[in-house]
Amino acid sequence: MTEITNVGVNIAEKSTVIWNVADMLRGPFKPHEYGLVILPMTVIKRFHDCLLPTHDKVLEQYEKVKKLEVIDGFLTKASGYQFYNISKFTFDTLLSDPENIEANFRDYLAGFSSNVQDVLSKFEFDNIIKRMVESNTLYLVIKEFNSPKGYLGPDKVSAVDCGYIFEDLVRRFNESYGEEAGAHFTSRDVVYLMTDILLSDTKFNGQNITVYDMCMGTSQMLSCMEERVHALDSEATVTCFGQEFNPSTFAIAKADMMIRGGDPNNFRFGDTLSDDKFSGYTFDRIISNPPFGIDWKREQKAVEAEAKKGVNGRFAPGLPKISDGQQLFVLNGLAKLAEDGKMAIIQNGSPLFSGDAGSGPSEIRRYMLENDWLDAIIQLSTDQFMNTGISTYIWVFSKDKPSYRAGKVQLIDASHCYEPRRKSIGTKRNDITDACRSLIVEAYGDFQNKVYGDKDGIYCESKIFDSVDFGYNKIVVERPQKDESGEIVKKKGKPVADSSLRDTENVPLDEDIDAYFAREVLPYVPDAWIDKTKTKVGYEIPMTRYFYEYHAPEKVEDIMGRITKIEAEIAASLQELFGKETEC
Repeated sequence: MTEITNVGVNIAEKSTVIWNVADMLRGPFKPHEYGLVILPMTVIKRFHDCLLPTHDKVLEQYEKVKKLEVIDGFLTKASGYQFYNISKFTFDTLLSDPENIEANFRDYLAGFSSNVQDVLSKFEFDNIIKRMVESNTLYLVIKEFNSPKGYLGPDKVSAVDCGYIFEDLVRRFNESYGEEAGAHFTSRDVVYLMTDILLSDTKFNGQNITVYDMCMGTSQMLSCMEERVHALDSEATVTCFGQEFNPSTFAIAKADMMIRGGDPNNFRFGDTLSDDKFSGYTFDRIISNPPFGIDWKREQKAVEAEAKKGVNGRFAPGLPKISDGQQLFVLNGLAKLAEDGKMAIIQNGSPLFSGDAGSGPSEIRRYMLENDWLDAIIQLSTDQFMNTGISTYIWVFSKDKPSYRAGKVQLIDASHCYEPRRKSIGTKRNDITDACRSLIVEAYGDFQNKVYGDKDGIYCESKIFDSVDFGYNKIVVERPQKDESGEIVKKKGKPVADSSLRDTENVPLDEDIDAYFAREVLPYVPDAWIDKTKTKVGYEIPMTRYFYEYHAPEKVEDIMGRITKIEAEIAASLQELFGKETEC
């Protein structure tokens, strides 16, 4: 894959400068409220600086067309963007009249086009303005954002750079609010790995590619996909679609889309599980990091109603346990994946194995495996995300596998493929560097049973399995009741099962049940039988077991040798210490 490096402004420095506006908010606003001011002001300043070069041109055009019934087209053409502002004020002129700062600032905000008004409404900024006026901080905040260090114009801050800044500000806000920042933030090293996997076998020829993120946050996964596609084929076009239910991150995403020139109507507000805004749509690529370990009680009624639609709905195969809704997002993605589409979605360990045969989680795994849509699972190291240190996995789905991958699933253990960060961000202590990403993408592309890299250092390991390897028949083994004399209790000539002796066995799906039973059970309990009415099919992917390596324990002599050496070193140190004290 073509490498893309960030050559723009210093992102961390720029977002720190912006966040330092909090210094003047201290007192009137609590720390967890700083973002309520900083996030919308950053969006407003980004709009302002984009529109500033054409501001006079827009005002001139407005005077010519203001009496017409429809004027948006004229004004967007004049502004050069899909939005505009017809207020006479700019940040410079706002600051020239401090006595009327509130009225003039409100006039400035009211001058934005309706699509910007929709963005600002998600921040519920009106009450925040009142609080800034009451605390005499509105003028100071505007002044700080209007300083050279607060400049966000596209000539100095690219769309990609601004996306980084928004991400970092959201992270800081969520940290100050005590929320899990990872709910809205996926680090770029993980995102670029996902994009490169999704695009690794794409044959570009200048076509349009549709990309969807069902939990888009600030939409930076979509921005990265667009960036990667254009790096591979400058003639290709990318149309991004996304849904988000957090108001502030949705507002940032929509603002970012408008500034980048995309269609803001492709970003929609609402809960993906209970209020699907893209019913009937399909997409070429899907990339997402949905919440995991979060219950779906709020969406339960709508989700269950959707499940009752069967194949006409998104959740026909089954429903996961109410305490964890991440598999619902997988089903949503599969329902929206084009016939030749691919999806990369982040999950924790639970979807690999949770739920017994016949349960909702197992039936969802069965659905994706028996349809041959599961392409690969990549295990990442721990400490890859800023809000959780647990192991995470990238699940890759393909609705149009090449023939050599048909009926097979690739498992890649990349838990050793990282470099430690010099400074952690929350619980994120590890990075997937360019070199690490190249190894993983190479392993995915090769599709071999092979180790890539140095097993004594940074490496990943690939293993190929048949889809059927993950399936099993769960059989119920019964044994007869016996009376006090040891005779088998019968009813209508048949042995009565003793529920206290009931047991189960998992028989590999590609093995004959009766042959397995005769070999593994009857030699030990010859009076047992299978209740075939209770047999259920199950699927699980015990990834840890597949990559487990036995390491022999250290020999006792070696341990004793190390202990003896340490004791001798301690004794020598004590002798040196007390010897010096005696000399004194």
